[in-house]
Amino acid sequence: MGLCLNPSKCEVISHPDLQIAIQTLLSFTTVSVADATLLEAPLFPGTVLDDTWMAHCEDVKWAVDRLTLLKSQDALLLLRVSCSMPRVQHLLCCLPLVDHPLLDSFDGYLRLALSHISNTYISDMQWLQASLPIKHDGLGIIRVCLVALSAFLATAASTLGLQLQILSATSCSTDTVFDSYLSVWQAVQKG
Repeated sequence: MGLCLNPSKCEVISHPDLQIAIQTLLSFTTVSVADATLLEAPLFPGTVLDDTWMAHCEDVKWAVDRLTLLKSQDALLLLRVSCSMPRVQHLLCCLPLVDHPLLDSFDGYLRLALSHISNTYISDMQWLQASLPIKHDGLGIIRVCLVALSAFLATAASTLGLQLQILSATSCSTDTVFDSYLSVWQAVQKG
């Protein structure tokens, strides 16, 4: 086909103690498993995930300052469609982020932004109301801590067939992470 790899753009994701014997792979950049990302989404929990979420929190914090310079209705629309859950949906779909402390921080910055835009204190009840969809008399500001588990499970379930094909060729025949979070979700639904 005439395609050739550009080694400067290629990475080998591996544990530090893995010895690479293939000459072509030696010219690739080596990335540890803990630091691996794909399309700017961390592949595993750890410092890279924390740093990524911290960067998103800083972005929202920066946006809060800028949104106060706009008219309230324009600022609310931008907060809802650009700064809130749609901004981090990719991250929520890639990793199970249930109970990650920075989810609450991210939501806190959204709540602060709404307080500044509306020029009022937002109580817990008002914050809950604001997170409802517009058709249910809310403002449509989706709280990431409430949808993190569902976003991950929906993505994992949609790729389950492909995962099973890939995992059947390995010693691990099922996705244990998906199974464990699915059982958490089922318990929440029953309880």
